[in-house]
Amino acid sequence: MKKLLGLLLAAVVAFPANAAVIKNVELKGEVQTIASDVKYSMHDTFNRGAKTRALAGFSFDVVEDVKANLLFQYAYNWGDHNYTNNGFDSAEGMRLVNANLVLSNLFCCLEATIGRQFYGEDNSPIIYFGPNHYNAEGMGLASALDAVTVRYSDDFKTFTLIAGKVADLTQGFYARMAGDDAVAVRSSIFGADLKLNLTDALTAQVYGYDFVNARTYYADKPVGAIADDKHMGIYGAKLGLDTEAFRMSAEYARNFSGHRLVKEHHDAPYMVKADIAADIEAFTARGTFVYAKEGFLSWGNYAPGLMFGHLLSNFGYEMNIFTMWPDDEGPAGLRMFNVGFDVRPSEKWTVSLDGYSFQNRFGRHAATYEVDLTAKYAYNEYVEMFGGFAYAKHGYQLKDAATENYKGQLGMLVRF
Repeated sequence: MKKLLGLLLAAVVAFPANAAVIKNVELKGEVQTIASDVKYSMHDTFNRGAKTRALAGFSFDVVEDVKANLLFQYAYNWGDHNYTNNGFDSAEGMRLVNANLVLSNLFCCLEATIGRQFYGEDNSPIIYFGPNHYNAEGMGLASALDAVTVRYSDDFKTFTLIAGKVADLTQGFYARMAGDDAVAVRSSIFGADLKLNLTDALTAQVYGYDFVNARTYYADKPVGAIADDKHMGIYGAKLGLDTEAFRMSAEYARNFSGHRLVKEHHDAPYMVKADIAADIEAFTARGTFVYAKEGFLSWGNYAPGLMFGHLLSNFGYEMNIFTMWPDDEGPAGLRMFNVGFDVRPSEKWTVSLDGYSFQNRFGRHAATYEVDLTAKYAYNEYVEMFGGFAYAKHGYQLKDAATENYKGQLGMLVRF
């Protein structure tokens, strides 16, 4: 970490020390460390041991209404060799994850972000490019977009347009299918998002994203179920209510794919997600329901729970498939229920208990159950410690696997 901060400081000093060129220099970033251990006999897909991911960079005003952002990242398993000297283009080494200019007051009313950037909201089931938090299965390098994002915002609405390319997307589902010979998943992205503040508490949102030529390559040969479709995308709508003591939301999204834009194949995949939460002083009760037709694809990072959700709904945190394993009666899809409680015994502590039920979307057979106990401790406004324990018992579809499986983890997140 000292080497990383030293490099950033040197980069700042290397710029001309002219106050008219550089103003309001601000260091920023985060460091997350997670140690985990898992007992799971059927699939060797969980992270074991300790990992650290460091993101560090700076922002500064270039001229009036023009701000520059640079952010580097480095992730490693404890005990690995130090790869920071391998260069930014190496497979193992430090990476440039943000390099963009933000233009404010463009044409008097727009904000434009141009260059490599994060996009979306963490824990979104639809689209998110950025660092994951609080789970050892998301401790790889943060994903990003090389894009132009243009946003218009006022008190009533926020409208966003985005166009660009996915940056370094090499660990997604289809890359895993291709194996060690997979080179990358290359695609262009085009999207639009409109969010309306209907009242102080009620919001409505509609969105659509198209990934063009989203393919995994065996050298020059495309593989994967979507390799023959020029367009692969998702569109949907979300309605949310957020009051002082009560929150709820409902979201519906569908996939489209084909050689023409917004063309659906027969019986296109779709997803429904509903959330509800209520606060009573230092106690919060929560509930979530997810229903997805088999083959529903997204670019979010939503993976419910500490353990089983990462097997059925997430393959690498870059391309997600909300589905159980197929059974004897055909493709499965997903039906998930979650009930959770948060308790804040003090200002610094939050303790949560969650129960999950995972089934195929038809619910014909016994569910897989998971119970998670997690805790977060706010050491101060910059440092947070967290930990968790998960227990899962498999149902019908994994009846030949071990019936009892465990996962434990401890971590720390520092934001600056």
